Amino acid sequence: MVETIQVDDVRKRYGDVAAVDGVSFAVREGEFFGILGPNGAGKTTTLEIIEGLRKADSGSVRVFGESPWPRNPALLPRIGVQLQASSFFERLTAREQIRTFAALYGVGPARADEMLEEVGLTEKANTRSEKLSGGQMQRLSIALALVHDPELVFLDEPTAALDPQARRNLWDLLRRINSTGRTVVLSTHYLDEAEALCDRVAIMDHGRVLELGAPAALVRGLAAPTRVSVVSGALPVEEARTIQSGAAVDDDGVSLTIATTEPGPVLAALAERDALHGLSVRGATLEDVFLHLTGREYRA
Repeated sequence: MVETIQVDDVRKRYGDVAAVDGVSFAVREGEFFGILGPNGAGKTTTLEIIEGLRKADSGSVRVFGESPWPRNPALLPRIGVQLQASSFFERLTAREQIRTFAALYGVGPARADEMLEEVGLTEKANTRSEKLSGGQMQRLSIALALVHDPELVFLDEPTAALDPQARRNLWDLLRRINSTGRTVVLSTHYLDEAEALCDRVAIMDHGRVLELGAPAALVRGLAAPTRVSVVSGALPVEEARTIQSGAAVDDDGVSLTIATTEPGPVLAALAERDALHGLSVRGATLEDVFLHLTGREYRA
């Protein structure tokens, strides 16, 4: 497949800190690609280097076959960038904001108004940007990144600080953006978001790519146990431990959970004991892969 982005052994240091430490990956044309990692993993710095906003100390980056640094005017009409922190012109309405950005790219006001409709902000067109909700501001920010119809879109934590409803609503928008054939590169630390949206993900920590692949493939490669849970007290813990040798059993007063690599016999045994009340079966997720690779300590 055609590669829209090629990153080879890119490095960037700030004093003694290796923000990006030998990162390599490729993004295919039309792909929804995620870059995941805890705070300080190097996600934003990596994106800024690819976008041509920051110079790498060493290594190679190609976007559509060209180097983004120094700032490459040939690439600018082909890429759209939604930064982690968005800034708008003061005291302008949503329509005025997007028409101003459109004019910078030589795009007419009709296209700008179409973008407001595409991101669901037509009813807020005459509202000043500072009066918009968090989700509406994020939608406006994405509209500004798309108004010139770029082939490649960078989104740096677009759903940060949004409530669950606004996040899911924005996911639908991001899927539509990708469905038009655009290549989308998403940086996020929301694992459910990456699992729901991305074709492939690169998990980063301490400036390095630890794993890269499709979310489902990474989950399968973890070989984590399946957690079979029923309501607490459905059967005694001692009896639950006799169901399968080697399976871990825990009862926290809410749920009785059996962690096993062979859930079939466990489910059958629970059914025989009429102990399926409140049953839930949870396999490994991308979050399990993430925590396995990056650890569980809190990152400020």
